[in-house]
Amino acid sequence: MGNLKTKELTQIGYTDNKQRSLAVNMIAKHFKHYSKAEAINLLTSIPLQPDSFLNNEITGKIAETFISNIHEAISTSYELKDQHAPLNIFGEADIEPSAIKQMELALKLPISLQGALMPDAHSGYGLPIGGVLAAKNAVIPYGVGMDIGCRMALSIIDADERFLNRYAHQIKQAINDHTHFGIDGGLTTSQDHEVLDSPQFHQTPLLKKLHGKAVKQLGSSGSGNHFVEFGLMEIYECNALGLPPKQYLALLSHSGSRGLGANIARHYTQIAMETCKLPREAQPLAWLDLDTEAGQEYWLSMNLAGDYAKACHDRIHANLLKALGLKALAKVENHHNFAWKDILANGTEAIIHRKGATPAHVGELGIIPGSMATPAYLVMGKGNDSALYSASHGAGRAMSRKEARESTTGSAVKKMLADAGVTLIGGSLEENPLAYKNIETVIAAQQQLIEVQGKFYPRIVRMDKE
Repeated sequence: MGNLKTKELTQIGYTDNKQRSLAVNMIAKHFKHYSKAEAINLLTSIPLQPDSFLNNEITGKIAETFISNIHEAISTSYELKDQHAPLNIFGEADIEPSAIKQMELALKLPISLQGALMPDAHSGYGLPIGGVLAAKNAVIPYGVGMDIGCRMALSIIDADERFLNRYAHQIKQAINDHTHFGIDGGLTTSQDHEVLDSPQFHQTPLLKKLHGKAVKQLGSSGSGNHFVEFGLMEIYECNALGLPPKQYLALLSHSGSRGLGANIARHYTQIAMETCKLPREAQPLAWLDLDTEAGQEYWLSMNLAGDYAKACHDRIHANLLKALGLKALAKVENHHNFAWKDILANGTEAIIHRKGATPAHVGELGIIPGSMATPAYLVMGKGNDSALYSASHGAGRAMSRKEARESTTGSAVKKMLADAGVTLIGGSLEENPLAYKNIETVIAAQQQLIEVQGKFYPRIVRMDKE
């Protein structure tokens, strides 16, 4: 393993001589069999989650130097309300009871004002996926989720099916060259975006430490259900984009804020759980009051992660369109793991958490995908206040990832994709089409919430491999 340099250690958060000396000595004594990348990965984890390393006799001394004063903050205990706040459920017949119970529990928090479940809802950690929660002057990190700012982006392109058929090989090559999937790593070519120069990266010690990771991962995508795909977009008449109603080539992407968002989520969830004490079954719903320093830090960090997620999509779309000599006629994008300040129908100010839900105010455009072999929908919100101005974020899982792996085979998935006219690059059994609810049923269950503007049919799909 090559020697760790002072600059490298400083970039990952080892800002004083004591920390750097402890790090170098620990690696040399206990982890000399590690590659340099493995050593840096270990050392990066310690300042981000010092509590996890504190009781280990090897890493404990370093972890102690990163323990902040959050443990000195006053913790407050709260009881749950006897009755849950109002809840509206859309597509209830296809939502598992455990997801409804999770939502009802969340609505017993003293800060909860109103809730809604979207028709793609299923159980999650903290809030269910597809859960929308309005809270009073507080934000729940697990109500936003680990992948802060996870979002959709759709470019409608000045080309049609003839281009797709004629240049399928070039499209596949471009996707291979200009996308990267997985938890670690990034694109091989250096990426630039104004978000990297945001002064918010200098606002907190955590954001300063994460800037290097953000630079490295810009323009890349995560694992699981994240994707980049080319397909055909059918635009309907009287659409809000003002485009002629016909079929277009389109590029659709789904991913979030990468390691930046995940580390922000872990850090502030830990603070929330230490300062907001709840009954055991509700502890993952610990919140941060927005009038506190931690609450303000999370809000700033969450918004930066959202901007960064958008920047990743910006680079994906710009790189692919440039490589193929294509031009976008219109672009539609939306977050679906985020919290927003908003006004409820009764005039109350609230923080609306959408954990796997699409914003759907009056006239607001969004994208609701199905699966790797089923359509995605371009929709416009109707501003339904009983749904907290929200819609579903996808078809929603019908199986757990384990069930999806065990319920089918690679050859069966290949047949499904062939029947749908889809070419898959990468992908996994966990994301097979049968793992998801029927997107047509999910869309039909939310006619009160959205108006369909068009339909996207995937043709060339890239996802993280098994």
